Amino acid sequence: MFLVTTMDPQTVMIIIWIGIIILAAVIEASTMDLSSIWFSAGALVALIVTLFTNNVAAQVIAFIVASSGLLLTVRPMVRKNLKKNDIKTNADSLIGKIAICTSAIKVEERGEVKIEGKIWTAISNEDIDPGDKVVVLAIKGVKLVVRKQE
Repeated sequence: MFLVTTMDPQTVMIIIWIGIIILAAVIEASTMDLSSIWFSAGALVALIVTLFTNNVAAQVIAFIVASSGLLLTVRPMVRKNLKKNDIKTNADSLIGKIAICTSAIKVEERGEVKIEGKIWTAISNEDIDPGDKVVVLAIKGVKLVVRKQE
């Protein structure tokens, strides 16, 4: 406590903002949620404001405005771009693809379809005859949900 009382207020605020930058960055690194990083950026803005003024209210306002502004505007764009790079894997990649019915599918009864060389159990809300082309709508457990291709 002695060290803090002998420092000028601007130096104390610089240390506080640097501490917040580091803390928020560590939290972000451990969660990878794209939430805490914006508080790190907001603290950086407040740190820059601190270099020009000793007004703590101005620093806090800069922190709040920058952090919330980035969180509300930039975060959704970044998350959207990161989701674009997600690669569909395994069964999810079948959604939207065309399959061939190999065993009749009746409403509320399972049948089979062949897609990418593999036979899958399939269900539908319409009757589908063997040989009909179907579109995979979803995956429910280990069954494909399909409809006739139009």
